[in-house]
Amino acid sequence: MRTPVLTLAAVLGLGLLSAPALLQDKGGDDRYGPYDVVAGWPTPGLAKPGYITGSVSGILAETPNRIFIAYRGELKMPEKLPNNWNGFWGSTGQNATSPTPEFRNCIVIVDANGKAVEAWTQWDKLFEDGRGPHSVLISPYDPEHNVWVPDDIHHQIFKFSNDGKRLLMTLGIRDEAGNDDKHFKRPTDIAWLPDGTFFVSDGYGNTRVAKFDKDGKFLTTWGTPGTGPSQMNTPHSIATDRNRRVYVADRANNRIQVFDENGKYLDQFPNITQPYNIHVSADQYLWVFSGPLDKMLKYDLNGKLLYAWGTHGTNPGLFWAVHSFSADSEGNLYTAEVFGGRPQKFRPKPGADPAKVFHPQPLMPKTTSN
Repeated sequence: MRTPVLTLAAVLGLGLLSAPALLQDKGGDDRYGPYDVVAGWPTPGLAKPGYITGSVSGILAETPNRIFIAYRGELKMPEKLPNNWNGFWGSTGQNATSPTPEFRNCIVIVDANGKAVEAWTQWDKLFEDGRGPHSVLISPYDPEHNVWVPDDIHHQIFKFSNDGKRLLMTLGIRDEAGNDDKHFKRPTDIAWLPDGTFFVSDGYGNTRVAKFDKDGKFLTTWGTPGTGPSQMNTPHSIATDRNRRVYVADRANNRIQVFDENGKYLDQFPNITQPYNIHVSADQYLWVFSGPLDKMLKYDLNGKLLYAWGTHGTNPGLFWAVHSFSADSEGNLYTAEVFGGRPQKFRPKPGADPAKVFHPQPLMPKTTSN
């Protein structure tokens, strides 16, 4: 008598095994965490013939179909491509920040498939004689979805209308470094409170946080050079939580520092290897990308490490110095590599543990068209 064979569908239907349990039953090395890399994303872009997009400094998913990418210009392709060429600079074995770029297509917007749908070439001139935008940001509390771009080399921060047609605000004076109410010294990142108050991590040259009201009026600053509480060495990224606490990626000190909104020191999370980019998720966890480790790290807001994933490399799905990361409302993760010279898109695996997926602070619904 033949023994009945249960099909996979039958097994699942009977509840004997769940799909996630079955997929994770044996083997695997978790190199991609809870995600699958989206192959071929983005599609070949707008680069001049013979050139390729270089270092990718920022990425921001406004919606699943509108993703901002900040490029540090374009690089001339080598005459002979290596055997492992995958379409991005890092597969040449060279760091994408080392060659001298030509500043074209510094801010590009792509759709869900990675096709370029906008290029803000009218603003490329702002980044000439520098190294391009440092990050690209939208306040989650801004119904107009205005776009903010720090330029660390020129010591400025730009605020654009969402369609890129208008430059609404410039903070800092071009090529004038300083640490007062009108100057920055290589600013890096911005974080907001619900009332529009914002904080700037400032930055590669300064060792401080600068606080402004919603209209860009300077309010206060804190931070000095050093390794003690409230001292900093390369404040590279900044985030806020729902209790208005401010988290600073004190990169060269290998830690996160925590302050109240007025700069009072509260806590630190030590032994985090060069935190490049940080975000507090919608469910109130701190997500960190460590550049040298090429790992995504998840902490609770007391600093306890909960999960980590990521592997160094230039093949799809691996990382070489993620400078910025973002996610959309569908759970897709986007990363921008300064050394690898590429953006990547990751889709949550079927049955992925939601606790291992980064859930961004949602943007306020867009109410105006500008």
